[in-house]
Amino acid sequence: MKQSLKQFAKVILAALTAVSVAAPLPAAPAAGKAPIHHTATRFRGVPTFANSTLADIGTFDDPIVREAAVSGLGRFNGAVVAVDPNTGRILTVVNQKIAFGDGYIPCSTIKPTVALAALEENVITRDTMLRVHTGHSRYMNLTDALAHSNNEFFEQLGVRMGFDTVSKYARLLGLGELAGYNLPEEHPGSFPMAPPVHGGVARMSSFGEGIQITPFQLVSLAAAFANGGTLYYLQYPRTPDDIQAFAPRVKRDLNIAAVLPEIREGMLAAVLYGTAKRSFDAGGDETPLGKTGTCNDPTSKVGWFVTYADEQHPKIALAVLLRGSSRQVIGPTAAQVAGRIYRRLREQNYFATSTAPNDTVKPVTIVDAGN
Repeated sequence: MKQSLKQFAKVILAALTAVSVAAPLPAAPAAGKAPIHHTATRFRGVPTFANSTLADIGTFDDPIVREAAVSGLGRFNGAVVAVDPNTGRILTVVNQKIAFGDGYIPCSTIKPTVALAALEENVITRDTMLRVHTGHSRYMNLTDALAHSNNEFFEQLGVRMGFDTVSKYARLLGLGELAGYNLPEEHPGSFPMAPPVHGGVARMSSFGEGIQITPFQLVSLAAAFANGGTLYYLQYPRTPDDIQAFAPRVKRDLNIAAVLPEIREGMLAAVLYGTAKRSFDAGGDETPLGKTGTCNDPTSKVGWFVTYADEQHPKIALAVLLRGSSRQVIGPTAAQVAGRIYRRLREQNYFATSTAPNDTVKPVTIVDAGN
């Protein structure tokens, strides 16, 4: 029998009490404003443009997906991880050096996780209106807050729930643990065991303050949102034998189907009229859903976009990460990269083909042993 999400979250939190506290990030400004570094020289070591495929080995990647991802990323210094949300199979990893890094601040891509926690805990419903300040006082619901990435809305949710509640759902969704199965290069990122020094749970809930997340963790979360709540181990078969023997492996069933429509509505709104509208492909029927993220880490600007397409028959989930020093390094630019990928896949009739060569293989359930 399935455990409820709340019950499973308590188990996950208890099992992770021995995890060391993540080091706090540099000082953040007042709530509701993005981190600003006043010394531009801090970003000079991370270029905005680079050859992001220079050290990659993509021999066993899905060739159509890899070509689309490389073309979509173009000259930007960043990474793209693409996953089949129905199996957890990694389809391509572009810029493997960055993708397999220690982790990066998630910025506003933390907001769907906070939204899920608030919905599960009955802190809000899809119709709840919270007062926020956007130049003038107004009220906003969850859909518009996700669409426009309103910081104050999610800071209020974080404060109402408290650090422990936000943490247990974030960990349940895979933050702070390895997302992959038998991925020796992967890092687990980090998740704090206490509220971040700068901004506390409010900043953690709006910008991911104190959290380090990897593209693998983020795309794993997107895949679970896409498929209805199954968190798969991500697998990256890189030999002919591994490809032949591939079978999906379930990490855990999140039992979140009841609240997903509200989160999906906000992620769709982000694409249709919000911060992610650059990802919209007017020529395709597979409207993506997604969430942008923009902020700074200690060494660079960071732009994220986590997304999947499409809602009815999801075939691919993407995490796009951009790093650099220019004003182009923002979440909407990462969304634009994803839009290029989706358009290229449509041109290659990717969405018209079967889901995956192994989509009839019954998933193998693996007991989560702290991976």
